[in-house]
Amino acid sequence: MFHVMAKPTGAICNLDCKYCFFLSKEELGRERMGADVQESYIRQVVEAAKGAPSVTIAWQGGEPTIMGLDFFRRAVALARKYAGPGTTVEHTFQTNGTLLDEEWCRFFADNRILAGLSLDGPREIHDAYRVDKGGRPTFEKVMRAARLLQAAGAEFNILCTVHAANGNRPLEVYRFFRDEVRAKYLQFIPIVERVGEAGVTDRSVGPEQWGRFLNAIFDEWVRRDVGRVYVQHFDSALACWHGTGAALCIHQETCGQAMALMPNGDVYSCDHYVEPAYLLGNIMRDSLVEIAASPKQVSFGLDKQDGLPRYCQECSVRFACQGECPKSRFLTAPDGEAGLNYLCAGHKLFFGHIDRPMRMMSALVREGRPAAEVMGMLAEQERQRKMGMPTRARAAWEVGRG
Repeated sequence: MFHVMAKPTGAICNLDCKYCFFLSKEELGRERMGADVQESYIRQVVEAAKGAPSVTIAWQGGEPTIMGLDFFRRAVALARKYAGPGTTVEHTFQTNGTLLDEEWCRFFADNRILAGLSLDGPREIHDAYRVDKGGRPTFEKVMRAARLLQAAGAEFNILCTVHAANGNRPLEVYRFFRDEVRAKYLQFIPIVERVGEAGVTDRSVGPEQWGRFLNAIFDEWVRRDVGRVYVQHFDSALACWHGTGAALCIHQETCGQAMALMPNGDVYSCDHYVEPAYLLGNIMRDSLVEIAASPKQVSFGLDKQDGLPRYCQECSVRFACQGECPKSRFLTAPDGEAGLNYLCAGHKLFFGHIDRPMRMMSALVREGRPAAEVMGMLAEQERQRKMGMPTRARAAWEVGRG
């Protein structure tokens, strides 16, 4: 199986976010996806998934709402046309939210389209980097979109980038999403803007800062929000501790299953590698299945594993980290070997910090019990510790240590 992120507007966007790595891709063309490419994409993705219980049609930007609502009404109709009985089509849609109105939100709700809404935190934080083409703030428009989505009953998640403006304010950001936005699904993505051989911009999140950001949110989440708020990094990590492997591609052993589709039908190895050297083919003349299975793409995916430095291979948290995304492997390991991930120190902080509660939750799941029971276990353990009593919860704690 493979996943394709279709970019119907390419790099065209109505915003000018200061850290956006994709705006520079406009040299690849400013065309918009035509009906023929749209149909070919949907047909080939659905046909490739025949026999599978579900298939995902994913739209991203640039900013896909620029295409207009009729484009996506047709997309839904095409998916219904090509999907066979027994196959559920899941539509996902990543947006900055500034162009959403009641009609868009009703469309998402009526067609059960999962919307990803880009929001970096409270007003001051969000508006630090997420501005429009005139440099104006966008917070009010995005918050309006969140309220409209909720009013329509549309399912949505928050995609929050982590950078210099919010990297030291994790609980403020998390509580804002939980208590004010009332979001149940959160994704956090670190901003790493490379400069020169091994440098980054001032906007980039620091390695240890990234680890501390995740740790602070995890400590609050694991004590009060398990089963109520879903944080993608935490869910993916639990899968690693449970032995089923990370859900996030950046923490999988190999990659190459998530390709990027441009408006003219060109397919690239990855959203972060939309560059001439990683062009795989074009869906108007090449089969998407053959593109995904091509030696070039297979090699791209295996390079992640093959290029892992010895320092990472011998790391105690390799099973959960796997060297993260190759795009950020531009540091040198302590032994002098190239290919260490810029965020390595942060990943070590995070995965080391969550080890014990993750073992506890994994043990609960194996027993057929809700992972959310970890909250009561931790509360009891902490209560007994404060009272200076021998802790019965210690046994429950140790159960998770394997």
